[in-house]
Amino acid sequence: MTLLQSFQAYPALFVTAVTVLSLAIGSFLNVVIHRLPKMLERQWRDELAELNGQETATAPRYNLMLPRSQCPGCGHQISALENVPVVSYLALRGKCAACKTRISPRYPLVEALTGALSGFIAWRYGFSWHTLAALVFVWAMIALAFIDLDTFYLPDDITLPLVWAGLLVNMGGVFVDLQSAVIGAIAGYLALWAVFWSYKLATGKDGMGYGDFKLLAAIGAWLGWKMLPVVILLSSFVGAIVGVSLIVFARHGRNVPIPFGPYLVLAGLIALFWGEPLLQYYLKNL
Repeated sequence: MTLLQSFQAYPALFVTAVTVLSLAIGSFLNVVIHRLPKMLERQWRDELAELNGQETATAPRYNLMLPRSQCPGCGHQISALENVPVVSYLALRGKCAACKTRISPRYPLVEALTGALSGFIAWRYGFSWHTLAALVFVWAMIALAFIDLDTFYLPDDITLPLVWAGLLVNMGGVFVDLQSAVIGAIAGYLALWAVFWSYKLATGKDGMGYGDFKLLAAIGAWLGWKMLPVVILLSSFVGAIVGVSLIVFARHGRNVPIPFGPYLVLAGLIALFWGEPLLQYYLKNL
């Protein structure tokens, strides 16, 4: 019996394998979340210098692979044993092995979240193309949510490929038919574009970033246009609750911006898993 046949014959084995693999993917997502914004910032600086006729400074190579991960406190390079998802963090008690600088608990959180969601996908869809497609969607959404939390930016390097990937996946009707996916991408972008310009014309201020338009377009391309009302309502509802809570309990200034991307991501994931029953409930109670 081959490995693929074993996954088909024993669903629990498949779920376990996907979960363990996805913990490692979560570790890579931590790298993407931390490094991609810095890579783009360097690129923008170099492009600006070229436009101004200035020489770009020679900098050490910096990408998703190099240099090796190291402690920001002492520069200690993280060994393979110190980089085992979740386990290493617990074994090191959340501190650098060399200087004992505290390691952010967000690293194991991203790893555990990626593993848990991926395992749920494998259990829900089984050994199928649905699982592979949903994993790609969820991994990209996790990266986008945490990048937006850190930088208030949703990079085109992820959102735009995610739009095209959704259309490509649905050419085979994995989640919806292609027509619904195309309309979803267009409607998703235009919906928030219209909100943005309505708010700007009324107040003279930007209410959200262009990355939010592209993210909702990507969600529409993956899940179809029928899911957009669910996603918009859920993200707005959760965003309003969190925003009010921050103002009341954390004394968050009313004029201090709050990234909207994480709420779109959360709503998109809910729509992926439970969108159809939520939509039916919504339609019945109009």
